[in-house]
Amino acid sequence: MGILQVGLGERSYPIFVESGCLATVPAELAARWPASCYCLVADDTVAALHGQELLEALRAADLTAEMLSFPAGEASKTIETVAWLASAAARLGLDRHSMIIALGGGVTGDLAGFLASAYLRGVDFVQVPTSLLAQVDSSVGGKTGVDLPEGKNLFGAFYQPKGVFIDLHVLQTLPEIQYRNGLAEVIKYGVIREPTFLDYLEQHRDAILALEPTVVSEMVLTCCRIKADVVAADEREGDLRRILNFGHTIGHAVEAASRFEVLHGMAVAIGMVAASRIAVSRGMLSAERAERITGMIAAYGLPTEIPETLDRRQIKSYLLTDKKRIGGTLFFILPRSDGSVVITDEVTEADIDAVLAVGP
Repeated sequence: MGILQVGLGERSYPIFVESGCLATVPAELAARWPASCYCLVADDTVAALHGQELLEALRAADLTAEMLSFPAGEASKTIETVAWLASAAARLGLDRHSMIIALGGGVTGDLAGFLASAYLRGVDFVQVPTSLLAQVDSSVGGKTGVDLPEGKNLFGAFYQPKGVFIDLHVLQTLPEIQYRNGLAEVIKYGVIREPTFLDYLEQHRDAILALEPTVVSEMVLTCCRIKADVVAADEREGDLRRILNFGHTIGHAVEAASRFEVLHGMAVAIGMVAASRIAVSRGMLSAERAERITGMIAAYGLPTEIPETLDRRQIKSYLLTDKKRIGGTLFFILPRSDGSVVITDEVTEADIDAVLAVGP
């Protein structure tokens, strides 16, 4: 089992990475974080695939356990869903010594984490991510929250889990499109922090797409290590952690403009290509390196262009409400030719119009 540590002082926590570790969750919870009740939160799809099995395993270990489920999909990521879950938790009698288990993808992790941060003014929770996107990104770092009509992830809190259990075997149950969806966040790490990882992704593309266990394990461990290091240095996104938003500024706007029909990773892939083009136009990135980034995104079966059906002006309007704005200024994460990225507020409206192809 690979074990990483997110170093946050008294809020530090372990990340367990191993195929089959879902079976070890009850024993680890009982030993490390005893609770009066363990409440699984999962969408209805994951509840059927893995939730009932984990619930029975918890109860077989003589642990008090319950499960709450909600409809799968980004449309459920709302304050109304959190309120419903909180009421259901109260009806189950969950108290301050209870623990919430977020079992599922990014939507579930964000919802369950936000629920944990607010229920009875805060109860413990753990992340058990079942999608690649959640395993390499959203389950680590403590960002929780929901979407508003005005944009994605605008209402939430920083709230760290007690631990993260990443079972690589569950990736076998993912639809192919969801696996590729997570690969956008994987590629992101190679661009923002570790160029040698980008080389690894190029060299092992076929094995990664075929879910070869050793290669996938190395891929997930590398992503989690990079994110853990960044979060430990900047927990609340004051500076360095903003590099994790590479591709997300335009990506989130694309998601919102599509009414979340474009999956998060697919939107981030589009956003990474757009950010690379802006970097080239500003003389920060060579055309050759931009082509390499775009080519890798395409090679992993991810989109590189904004769907023609989306309104570019609407995408631009969503950019204006992006939560990464500071003092009215919109920041972009742009790649550079030396393999690093820069956080900049110097992207102009003309740059944005050009990359969005917004007409006069």
